[in-house]
Amino acid sequence: MDRGVAQMETPPATRAWYRILYVQVLVAVALGIAVGWLAPEFGKSLKPLGDGFIKLVKMLISPIIFCTVVHGIASMGDLKKLGRIGFKTLLYFEVVSTLALIIGLVVVNLLKPGAGFNIDPATLNAGLVKDYAVKAHGMSTVDFLLNIIPKTFLDALVGGDLMQVLFISILVALAVSGMGPRGKPILNGISHAAEMLFGVMAIVVRVAPIGAFGAMGFTVGSYGLGALNKLLALMAAFYLTAGLFVVFVLGGIAWWCGFSIFRFIAYIKEEIMLVLGTSSSETALPGMIRKLEGLGCSGSTVGLVIPTGYSFNLDGTNIYMAMAAVFLAQATNTPLDLGHQISLLVVAMLTSKGASGVTGAGFITLAATLVAVPAVPIESLALLVGIDRFMSECRALTNLVGNGVATVVISRWEKEVSPETLRSRLQQRTDPQ
Repeated sequence: MDRGVAQMETPPATRAWYRILYVQVLVAVALGIAVGWLAPEFGKSLKPLGDGFIKLVKMLISPIIFCTVVHGIASMGDLKKLGRIGFKTLLYFEVVSTLALIIGLVVVNLLKPGAGFNIDPATLNAGLVKDYAVKAHGMSTVDFLLNIIPKTFLDALVGGDLMQVLFISILVALAVSGMGPRGKPILNGISHAAEMLFGVMAIVVRVAPIGAFGAMGFTVGSYGLGALNKLLALMAAFYLTAGLFVVFVLGGIAWWCGFSIFRFIAYIKEEIMLVLGTSSSETALPGMIRKLEGLGCSGSTVGLVIPTGYSFNLDGTNIYMAMAAVFLAQATNTPLDLGHQISLLVVAMLTSKGASGVTGAGFITLAATLVAVPAVPIESLALLVGIDRFMSECRALTNLVGNGVATVVISRWEKEVSPETLRSRLQQRTDPQ
């Protein structure tokens, strides 16, 4: 399944600017914000456009991940290599995601965006967070582990739970690998199936501007720009922290591995625009797979690291959870000492895992964290309902860049690609021609 440097998008230099996908998405986002602001009721009616596009993408995510992971692992051949890459990947994810949590806690304690709000939780509408609280109470370690096992083999592919898809993909890959030469036809069939699915995705992403227009129109029409007023301090602090994390933490890791984080961000600009318009990092997953392979990362590494990262390496979600939990404590005048915040850190490390397959994942994982650390009243979550959609875009963007950098890092550790090759291919794709 070596797709080389093939991209879903024709290089920008070969077409007029208005035909470039990321430009179309950016224009659509701006139009959606304007429509939602000037005509809120009409903006709300655009919700099906955004929902429809995300459903189109999600119907392809599970089979694409299945084919990518199976082909990547089975074609690796060496199970020792699989174990080595898997260990390095999980170790990297745990270190970086924990660092994201710590940075979130440090910044929110320094800036104190919730100080002075003096909110009484009893005056909030608890009904707004009832469903999230119920789901959060249902999350236990045993339930989480059992949920990784699907009811049937096909249930994983149709249910949309990425952890279940990963589970059956790894089992199938190990089985095909164990068949030796007899597994070659199966591997070739999976490779062709993946090419077909990527072809379907290339068709689907052409309507991304329509989806982005509908999603932003609904968001602004429903909550209004006024929803940002009192909570602007938290939003600004979160966006600032996520930006600093990308530039300095991920940028430092990228520099250590021999490439520029800014070149990398420019390289994946189409995927970033998709995420910006839809608030979902899953919409960019197929494009990220192809672009990372285009940089020289092997299909086996990309097939293992990227899908796993969507469950275990949610840097943006971790920063959000740490900052939002302490913000709510500050806003409700709830004292959180060092012991409480360490407990919060440990719990958040667990609740953030596997969140990508859950609708409203950021809110549910935050609710689960507050349930486990009951010092902060869970009713205070109602404060964040109005701005969650605006926050989710930053979470998704940070998660996307974090998983892309992680894949390149693991490929560098495996000596699959050299710094010179990385710099050359990133420069070719970002410099004007």
